[in-house]
Amino acid sequence: MKDTFKIKGDLHIKIFNSEGELKDERKIHNTVKNAGLYGILDQLLASPSLSKVSHMALGTGTPGATVLGAEIDRNALTSKTRNNAVVTLIGDWAAGDGTNAAITEAGLFDASSDGNMWCSTSFGAIAKGAADSMEITWTLTIS
Repeated sequence: MKDTFKIKGDLHIKIFNSEGELKDERKIHNTVKNAGLYGILDQLLASPSLSKVSHMALGTGTPGATVLGAEIDRNALTSKTRNNAVVTLIGDWAAGDGTNAAITEAGLFDASSDGNMWCSTSFGAIAKGAADSMEITWTLTIS
């Protein structure tokens, strides 16, 4: 029996060219923010006061405590699944969406704008051209 637990988050980012070929791929660890910790626990309440994670955002800055440094695009999650102690969240960006910028940050949010940032990460610049698509698979594991 455990009396403590740990939340670990990881991203798997894939950029595809217009022919669907893998152009760039990154695997990155993330930071679970206070809103994420509170949000997970809040879901145990009969009437949660925090909404569930629903959106993923991209930016060109460095994440702060509650927002991305320079958010450029936010999309609704494509899917959310759980297998035992692992939750997998997927966000997709089609060609023409979130393009022509050096993407350096990503975050999970509970609203289509503003809202609470549950998790965030920063990484070396990713170039997503206008014809490219991108998929981010974000996993949260509790151990």
